[in-house]
Amino acid sequence: MKLTGINQITLRVNDLRLAEDFYATILGLKIDHRVGANISYLRVSSDMLVLVKAETPGSPEARDIRVDHFGFRLSSDAEVDEAAEYLDSRGVHFVTRPAHRREGRAFFVMDPDGNLIEFYSMHETGIRKENQDIDASSPGELATGSRQKTGEDASLTKPRRSRK
Repeated sequence: MKLTGINQITLRVNDLRLAEDFYATILGLKIDHRVGANISYLRVSSDMLVLVKAETPGSPEARDIRVDHFGFRLSSDAEVDEAAEYLDSRGVHFVTRPAHRREGRAFFVMDPDGNLIEFYSMHETGIRKENQDIDASSPGELATGSRQKTGEDASLTKPRRSRK
């Protein structure tokens, strides 16, 4: 088997339009097409991110997150820092700020449903050995407190009522 990449990532989301706004408007993915009212296909280069309206609502503070995390690769450490500045200016929830990791420079944010997203650059030489300047925390460790806080913040807002 010679895999060449990941064709798509599918996320279950609570509010399809809010998720679309985050991924298309803030992150710049292109809406490729929609299937009915409950599925949106977004594209970045040849890769697809599929958003599916969840049948049962997920909670950011729950530990049964539907995807541990996924990442968007950037071409340099400088682009990682620029992406962090841009996302910060848009009010995106940060889990970590840019830091040097074994594979490159990276940071983590959360989307409106508490999905953990990594933005990273990759060293040309690949993963480096440990040293004092490298953050070796796992994504799960990084997100635990933030997911709980995001869930608490969500519980303070009024639920939206449907129009009949």
